[in-house]
Amino acid sequence: MSEYRSIREFDPSGSRVLVRVDFNVPLDENGQVADDRRIRGALQTIHAILEGGGSVILMSHLGRPKGEGHEPALSMGPVATRLSELLGRTVVIPGPLPTSAEAVAAAKEMKAGDVLLLENLRFQNGEKKGDPEFARILAEMADAYCTDAFGTAHRADASMVAVPEAMGSRPKLLGCLMAKEVEYLGLRLADAKETGGFVAILGGAKVSDKIPAIRNLAGKVDTMLVGGAMAYTLLAARGGKIGASRCEEDILEACRDMLAEAESAGTNVLLPTDHVVAAEFRKDAQASIVAGDIPDGLMGLDIGPETCEAFAEVLAAAKTIVWNGPMGVFEWEAFRTGTAAVGEAVARASEGAAVGIVGGGDTAAAAELLGVAERVSHVSTGGGASLAMLEGSPMPGLAAVAEK
Repeated sequence: MSEYRSIREFDPSGSRVLVRVDFNVPLDENGQVADDRRIRGALQTIHAILEGGGSVILMSHLGRPKGEGHEPALSMGPVATRLSELLGRTVVIPGPLPTSAEAVAAAKEMKAGDVLLLENLRFQNGEKKGDPEFARILAEMADAYCTDAFGTAHRADASMVAVPEAMGSRPKLLGCLMAKEVEYLGLRLADAKETGGFVAILGGAKVSDKIPAIRNLAGKVDTMLVGGAMAYTLLAARGGKIGASRCEEDILEACRDMLAEAESAGTNVLLPTDHVVAAEFRKDAQASIVAGDIPDGLMGLDIGPETCEAFAEVLAAAKTIVWNGPMGVFEWEAFRTGTAAVGEAVARASEGAAVGIVGGGDTAAAAELLGVAERVSHVSTGGGASLAMLEGSPMPGLAAVAEK
């Protein structure tokens, strides 16, 4: 972690710390926070600053505003309410826009222990454009910058890149959550190839979304376990019959090449050998189990029991596991068994000698739903960002705070 400076290595006493968090949370039909995991994820960093005698200015986006001004439906108000409850102190939103005169004035008047939450960053188009003037106004509010928004670390938005650049020589820090993401998805995975027993579990709907990750992991992981709808494109590429299962036919040749590359690099790619199938893509569809080829008219919606057992056997012997993508339509109980079996296997391995990392997005939601999130080594807060790290893609939000 020597490349970065952590908030834990900084004395915040008397300082106003501008913290980029990821409070892009779902809201319910009443406009209240429906899932506060991302808010809770930032508490450790906020407490570290407040307990050290500093004050906190939080900034985040929420949803997809037009960037043309305040939109009441996407205000940070519900987030401020929930954060106030969690902190046990009032969190103020100073003004209708993040760089409004009210926000600038409120930042100047802050005292130790104060917490401000700026309005939705994307209410102003300068955020997505990386506008330096927008960034300068934000930077001038604070004495130090801290990034704790792993979920947007793969983006070059103003708050992730232009703001730390505008801070000049003022401290640029990793928050507690971001430091943990870098440790697990960066350092731990970088070391995994050397220790051996490195297993990647990939799932989800589209193999095209995971091709860069598969190519980057080839030769680094010992075994790749593949489930979800993406597995059927790969099975078809290997010559299997997949019935009415989802298939990206336009990339079959690319998939054949990719599988050959992975295996020639020493990575064993395991695909499902049996399947939970149905005739219709419906929650209440009649499910059955098919081994081998899938008959015409049926579609695979989960991995079968034979595959669950084979995957669990591999995971039991693993030393490092990274899991990105569910094994089936886990939101529906009839097609949740495969994801549940893999989640339990990852949790058991993590409780033993293995490092088990869950890669954000749907996978994190599945781990939470299945009750295994607290039993694995790390659950990433960033779906797209965690996939970007698996792909070896640039992470502008991290590069911007690296010590030069």
